[in-house]
Amino acid sequence: MKNILDIKDLNVKFYTDDGVVSAVNGIDLQISKGETLGLVGETGAGKSTTALGIMGLIDSPPGKVESGRIFFSGRDLCTLKEDEYRKVRGKDISMIFQDPMTALNPVFRVIDQISEVIENHRNVSQKQAEEEAVKMLELVRIPASRAYDYPHQFSGGMKQRVVIAIALACNPQLLIADEPTTALDVTIQAQILELMKDLKHEIKTSMLLITHDLGVVAEICDRVAIMYAGEIVECGTLEDIFENPLHPYTNGLFGSIPDIEKEIEFLSPIEGMMPDPVMLPSGCKFHPRCKYAQPLCAEVLPTSIENSPGHSVRCLIYEGKLGKVEVVKYE
Repeated sequence: MKNILDIKDLNVKFYTDDGVVSAVNGIDLQISKGETLGLVGETGAGKSTTALGIMGLIDSPPGKVESGRIFFSGRDLCTLKEDEYRKVRGKDISMIFQDPMTALNPVFRVIDQISEVIENHRNVSQKQAEEEAVKMLELVRIPASRAYDYPHQFSGGMKQRVVIAIALACNPQLLIADEPTTALDVTIQAQILELMKDLKHEIKTSMLLITHDLGVVAEICDRVAIMYAGEIVECGTLEDIFENPLHPYTNGLFGSIPDIEKEIEFLSPIEGMMPDPVMLPSGCKFHPRCKYAQPLCAEVLPTSIENSPGHSVRCLIYEGKLGKVEVVKYE
């Protein structure tokens, strides 16, 4: 299947007064047409920075895409000028930002905010754009009668639906959803996830879903990439990651999740904290927190190897450099 998005060796750094922040460190990612890829990791792993890199929205200064290529439908986005990027952004690639409460302009009606996107990217009149905007609202289960309301008149869940309507207004080929349910309560989260699943099938768009919630990943995604300290440490199908997690970090994530079907007195949290991106550890970035770490792990940077077709992992254990080590799978 042809890839709609192909990221090769992407590096993003931020130059601050405190030092150089290595936010994204040589990642490779692919998304094929119609596929949903879940990008999972702790806060500070580099997930949102990756998304902003794809959208061409890295603040410069202080941020900079140091190296790498981002191919979208065969076109290298890193070579585009800002006016060319603006034609792609919102039309071919759209993004649902993290907090629906702040993503909407409070002084404009929601119909104006949706129709603006349509007018910018399609050759239509204002009236046609507003008619399309009403259809988009109905598509995300908001009555047409609410089109002329202001954002403050909507609940958090309905604001998120408006944000989704804006993102989908021009039928993008790729939708980036950055933790779309984070600020919502549990029942509304379930509704938004169900809505996104339905829309994915209706519009047939590819999706990059950024989250730290493995439950959300299980609901929506076809493939999963696990991110740690700016690197992809494991990537595979949903079945690969959930049934046969390889990397110690991936296993640690699963071990940290409570399971109502099992009687466990204590969870098995991952010890320690995510490293400071200004002072990343040498060698394997996860070695200070890894219970399988050996002295070599602090010296050698692991490479990504394919353990089985489509299932890659970045760990010296699977390169055979640590001798015979068996990673205990979560139970």
